[in-house]
Amino acid sequence: MKILIIEDEPRVASFIKEGLEEKDYETVVAYDGMTGEKIALGEAVDLVILDLIIPGKDGIQVCKSVKASKPDLPVLMLTALSTTVDKVHGFDAGADDYLVKPFDFPELLARIKSLLKRSISSRYLPESLRVADIELDLRRKVAVRGGRIIELSAKEFALLEYLMRNTGRVVSRAEISEKAWDIAYDTGTNIVEVYVNILRKKIDRDFDTKLIHTRIGLGYIFTDS
Repeated sequence: MKILIIEDEPRVASFIKEGLEEKDYETVVAYDGMTGEKIALGEAVDLVILDLIIPGKDGIQVCKSVKASKPDLPVLMLTALSTTVDKVHGFDAGADDYLVKPFDFPELLARIKSLLKRSISSRYLPESLRVADIELDLRRKVAVRGGRIIELSAKEFALLEYLMRNTGRVVSRAEISEKAWDIAYDTGTNIVEVYVNILRKKIDRDFDTKLIHTRIGLGYIFTDS
């Protein structure tokens, strides 16, 4: 597996590079956004570790560009910014996971393994999911309800996919965070609620039949009944 590290701090880049190579990963390092974007788009890499604040193009711009051309390439965003708003911005740009600096290397390694495992297993998923009048095209990453295409960010898509795969079952906020997004559940933020509300507006607001329901104190359930 080849991992691209886009990080402008040489000490941090070296720490990540050496740690990954000890675990038998191949690595390549870019110290600015433009160089990192060029490598991500032009070379065969399996995962991108992307710092948010980098020279040239920032991490948000790079992530959007990479995901537009390679939507299935996992992107793990690194940043010193840890608020819910900051995380939402990163996820909306297409980031698959978000790790706040400073971090322990074992945690970084666990996130990488999880993203790579999910990336590999996604190649063998069915092509679409359908519940009631909504269909999720897993190959084209498109949601359609009532004949209308619904624009979703990567995080919204992952949330909807998880809810649809668990139709009729209550899923908790921690379960959504850990299994739909592969990130540790943070009780200090309301990021799950934020995304559920965003998704509701997109897939439920203009339709008589509501699909996302709250079970107070328990979580959420996706059902048309």
